[in-house]
Amino acid sequence: MATGLLTRTRGRVDSFFGIGIHGSTMRRELMAGTVTFLAMCYVLAVNPSILGDQGDLGAQGIPTQAVFTATAVAAVVGTLVMGLWARYPVALAPGMGLNAFFAYSVVLGMGIPWQVALSGTLLSGVIFFVLAVTKIREKILNAIPLQLKLAVAAGVGTFVAFLGLKNAGIVVDNSSTLVGLGDFTQGTTVLALFGLVLTVVFLVRGWHGAVLYGIVATAVIGMLTGLVDIPDGVVSMPQGLDETFGQAVVHLPDAFTAQMAVVVLTMLFVDFFDASGTLIGVANQAGLLNAKGELPRASSALSADAVGTMAGAVIGTSTTTAYVESTAGVSAGGRTGLTAVVTAAWFAVAMFFFPIFAVVAGSGAVTAAALIVVGVLMARSLGDIDWSRLEFAVPAFITIIMMPLTYSIANGLAMGMIFYPVVMVARGRFREVHPVMWVLTVIFLAYFFLLAE
Repeated sequence: MATGLLTRTRGRVDSFFGIGIHGSTMRRELMAGTVTFLAMCYVLAVNPSILGDQGDLGAQGIPTQAVFTATAVAAVVGTLVMGLWARYPVALAPGMGLNAFFAYSVVLGMGIPWQVALSGTLLSGVIFFVLAVTKIREKILNAIPLQLKLAVAAGVGTFVAFLGLKNAGIVVDNSSTLVGLGDFTQGTTVLALFGLVLTVVFLVRGWHGAVLYGIVATAVIGMLTGLVDIPDGVVSMPQGLDETFGQAVVHLPDAFTAQMAVVVLTMLFVDFFDASGTLIGVANQAGLLNAKGELPRASSALSADAVGTMAGAVIGTSTTTAYVESTAGVSAGGRTGLTAVVTAAWFAVAMFFFPIFAVVAGSGAVTAAALIVVGVLMARSLGDIDWSRLEFAVPAFITIIMMPLTYSIANGLAMGMIFYPVVMVARGRFREVHPVMWVLTVIFLAYFFLLAE
């Protein structure tokens, strides 16, 4: 009887998420969700260090323990919405670029209290949700040519690989050339290289859990050699939300000022481009774009980060967005929303077991290989771009190269979109440019002016 119940349950889950239709399995989805979590769980350590009162913000920051808990809750809410509503293998959490904007530009630069900054985040989430459910955002995405979507996917791949190389210490800062080769005598760099070689071997052998196995093996070797800390505890109860919950709502009237209008617009621009670029990249990697290069159920997918942003702001953290590290789960075989649900479950667990998960989150050397390998896999879309036609090659190349060089998916996407109509006009094919693309060009230019401000 128990076996029959289990079989029926598995059948319903398979039917709801379309696991079999997408050529996946339950086991593969569970593993993919775990890989995605391991690749992005660093956010639970990094976000509090940026927004918290124990970092650069000092007394102007949000209580650190509250930020940690709010980060986990926002990731759970946003990722569950993505998995259950849109049914995509995409995880969400507070965005790294946007938390830096929140901390250094808004709180420190403009002197705006974190409570009011959270109100601005809430407003941007509400506007995003309206744009998503009315399908305005979906129409904008569908107006982007397939060739540029392929470029975005490849660009996201190069950006992800760059993150991995940086975290591994293989690529480092250089005052003369901006970037340079790291020190291969450093233990953590050697550990990351070991993890990369091992993961590649697993991958070439055709193991679907290659990325996860690589992470686990690297972490174990790191602990044995003293390069990765051994957990000093097991359980840590979530705390701090009593200091932040609802502050965004309470201070909402203070957010309706000219200064905050600039803040909200900037949050809108950055999240729109970042999330859109990431969704396209991950969907292309998973083979989920349709024949026209469009994103099925785009309205639901684009609503998920808006819901996550609103929830996160009310709880006590900055803008929530789709995470490019979701591609790590896709590379492990994830194809459906079950992957996202599993990732959300791990974030819920992490709230109670911070001392354990922090071992992986605090070591870039452990997760570096996963990011580099994912970059390799995503770069395959380069072969589908028509490089023989300059009207495609120029904006595609600019999109790809600008993402890692400006350390921003949003910047690369914006630059490529600006150049596309320009080269199409020069080619005499201006009638083929969708009207939405002309509107986007103006918006992207405004985006760069806002960044300058």
